[in-house]
Amino acid sequence: MRVQQRIVRDSAATVSWLFDDVFALVLMMVTFTIANAGRLTVGVDELLAARVSLKNVLLAGLFIAIWHVCSSAFGLYASHPARSMADMSVRIVAARTAAAAALTAFIPASTTGAFGLRVVVYFWLLSTVVALIGHAAIALGARFAEWRAREVRHVVIIGSGPLALRLCESIEARSRNDYVVVGFVDSRDPSAMAPGIRERVIGRLEDFEHLVSQRPIDQVLIALPVKSHYAAIQDVIEACERVGVEAKYFNHFFAVSKARHAIDDEGDGLAGVRLQLVVDDHRLIIKRTIDVVGAAIALAVLSPVLIVCAVIVKLSSPGPVLYSQLRYGKNRRLFNMYKLRTMVQDAERLQSSLEAHNEASGPVFKIKRDPRVTPAGRWLRRLSLDELPQLFQVLQGHMSLVGPRPLPMRDVSQFNATWLLRRFSVKPGLTCLWQVNGRSNVDFENWVRLDLDYIDNWSLSLDMVILLKTVPAVLSGSGAM
Repeated sequence: MRVQQRIVRDSAATVSWLFDDVFALVLMMVTFTIANAGRLTVGVDELLAARVSLKNVLLAGLFIAIWHVCSSAFGLYASHPARSMADMSVRIVAARTAAAAALTAFIPASTTGAFGLRVVVYFWLLSTVVALIGHAAIALGARFAEWRAREVRHVVIIGSGPLALRLCESIEARSRNDYVVVGFVDSRDPSAMAPGIRERVIGRLEDFEHLVSQRPIDQVLIALPVKSHYAAIQDVIEACERVGVEAKYFNHFFAVSKARHAIDDEGDGLAGVRLQLVVDDHRLIIKRTIDVVGAAIALAVLSPVLIVCAVIVKLSSPGPVLYSQLRYGKNRRLFNMYKLRTMVQDAERLQSSLEAHNEASGPVFKIKRDPRVTPAGRWLRRLSLDELPQLFQVLQGHMSLVGPRPLPMRDVSQFNATWLLRRFSVKPGLTCLWQVNGRSNVDFENWVRLDLDYIDNWSLSLDMVILLKTVPAVLSGSGAM
C-alpha cells in the first residue's frame, strides 16, 4: 500500500510540474498581451504570430527552464506529503520572485521594447496570485477529503450470524475509528445468535423501518443469508430508500428504485455493494469548496449589513440578538441553527396557544400574520436577512449554501410517513428549490417533492442555478412570512 501511495505521489508530482511549465508559458503570453494592449496596431492574433521566431522560441525554452529550476529549488514539485499552507505560500512567493528576477535578463533581448520591466512585474504579480489561489483551493480540497475520511459513521448491522459477527469485528478492529456499530437487528431466537451479538440487538426485522427512522444512522450493513432471507433483505433495502439511509449488502441480487449501486472495497476483505441515495464523489469536494469560498465572500461583503441588522434587532425589542433553535441536519443529526431574532422573546412558549391558527398544510407551522413577529422582524424576514448568521454554519460544515431547509424538531415529530425522512440524506442549506419557487406559497407536499427532486437530480450546475435565482426571489419577498 505504501509503495502504491509513493507511486501515486510521484506521478502526481510529474503531472504537476508538466502542467505548471505549460501554464507558465501561457500566463506569460497573456501578461505580455495585456501589458502591450495600448500599443497594439494589429490584432492579438497578428501580434502573437509576429512573435513566433527562432530567437523567441529559444527564449521561451530558456524561460521554461528558469521557471522550472526556480520552482524545483523551492520544493514546489516535491512528492513528499503536503506541507502546511503557510510554508507552501512562502515557497510560492519566493519561487515566483526568483523567476521574475531572472526574467529581467530578458529585457535587453527585446529590440522593440515590448518586453520590459512592466511585463515582468505584471507576470510576477499574476503568477504569484494565481499560484496562491490554486494552492489554497487544492489544500482546502485535501482537508475536506481528510475530514470526510475521519467522519464517524454510525452503522446498524442486519443479521446475527457469522457474517454479522465478522463485520462487527472487522469494523471494531480498524485502526481508524471512523465507524461505530450502533447495534444489530434480527428476528432470530437469541439463543441461536452468535456469541457477542445477542446483548447488542436493538430490535427485530419487522420493526427495522421504525428503528432506523428514530435515530441518526449513516449506513445499514446487510449480513443476512440470501437464500433464506431474500424477501426480508429486499424489504430492508426498500425501507432504507424510503428513509434515506445508505445500505450496503454483499450480493448484487436486489432491485432498487432510487439508490445507485457502488462497489465498496476498503481493503478489509469485506467488499460489498453500497446503495448510494446521494452523490458521493469528487463533486462533493467542489461543492464544499464553493460553500466555504462563497460563505466567506458573502460574510465579508455583507458584514456591515449584518451589523446594522443586529443593532436594529437589539434596539427594536427586548431580548438577545441571535435566536438559536435545534434543527435536524444530515441524517437527522441535531444542530443549533442561528438566526437574527425576529420574534418576541418568549415566542416558543406562545406557539402552543397559536397551533389552532396554523395556516400551513402538513406538519409545518406558519402563520402569515404571526403576532409574535416584531415589526423589525417582519422586515428582516421579507428580505431573508435574518438568515445571514447561518453563513457561519456553512463555514462550520453544519449547512451548505444550497440544500433542503433545516426543519425544527416540532415539525419533524409530526411527519406521518417515513419516506419524508429522505430529505435529510443531504446537508441542509441556506437556499433550495422551495426558496426560489414561492417559499411559503408552496404547500408542504410540493415542498417535499421539490426537496426530493433536488436530491435525486443534484449537480453543481443545479446549485449554481438555484443560487442565481435566490437573489431575485429574496429581493421580491415573494412567499415570505
